[in-house]
Amino acid sequence: MKKLMYIISSAVVLVACDSRTYEEISDKTPVAEVVTYNKDVKPIIETNCVSCHSPGVQALTNYSQVKNNIDNIIDRISRPTGDPLKMPQGGSLSPSQITIITKWKADGLSEN
Repeated sequence: MKKLMYIISSAVVLVACDSRTYEEISDKTPVAEVVTYNKDVKPIIETNCVSCHSPGVQALTNYSQVKNNIDNIIDRISRPTGDPLKMPQGGSLSPSQITIITKWKADGLSEN
């Protein structure tokens, strides 16, 4: 009987000790409403990109510049950590910020 109780209690402990990665437990709730540049994307760009990408060939200071470069932006922000072409340099956008920018493209790149 003791052996049976030991087996049952061991099974309970093993089931209760669930080890999951951050990706498995993070909030992956999809963005429900339509993403627009002014409301959703512009604050991300201004906070993370404009300090380096202001006046010049690679400027990202307005809607048209961001819209015209969206494929390159998504490519660069989605690269793995350690990739020398990953943006922003020396950091990374959060998964939710990347989702917002990607959804903006999927939603049709609306300005307002």
